[in-house]
Amino acid sequence: MINREDMLELTRRMTPKRTCFSRVAGCYVAKDGEMDGTFNIHFGKLSESEKKRNLEIAKTIPFSDTNEQLKEYAFPKGPGRKDSMWALLTGMKESGLKDDALLSIFYEVLMEKIDFNFDYAIMVYFGTYDIPVKGTDRQWNEGSEEIYDFIIAAVAPFTGDYEVGIPEFGFLFPAFSDRSSDREKIDIFNIDPDDENKALMKLILNGVNG
Repeated sequence: MINREDMLELTRRMTPKRTCFSRVAGCYVAKDGEMDGTFNIHFGKLSESEKKRNLEIAKTIPFSDTNEQLKEYAFPKGPGRKDSMWALLTGMKESGLKDDALLSIFYEVLMEKIDFNFDYAIMVYFGTYDIPVKGTDRQWNEGSEEIYDFIIAAVAPFTGDYEVGIPEFGFLFPAFSDRSSDREKIDIFNIDPDDENKALMKLILNGVNG
């Protein structure tokens, strides 16, 4: 189960003045399934309005209804790990989204499972959170417990001319559990918990070739 307080702690660093994000990448896809451009940019180079809009998109994932829209899942273990989505996401995170080859693979495998009848975007954010020490009195102390590097991905429709709307699907990787990184788990978001995107969930959990 996801602790709501963990997610709220993360979102407090998702503001224009205190953003935890250093990079955003993504691709635009036409409703016929054809890719219509990609981008990869340092978050600090965005305009103030672009920062605000991207923070709204990324924040949707951890700020959603915990254990309803956003649920925690464990990755399968075994010899197939090297060809799995887990390995791809780990590589993307460790590169800080600076490896365009890994991002291209990620876009392609997701696009194969996305069946939307509208134009959409795949957005990926890289963030770093210096987890502060929390005392027994629940007050923040000086120093840090851990550096949590993570990626947030969102699949969202366009609401206008390349204006990205509210995400339909997404995830937080690695999971943020008990105020710590859990690389064996992932938090997956579905905007409608009663109509989950099973194809994308299976892809994420069972691997690129699964």
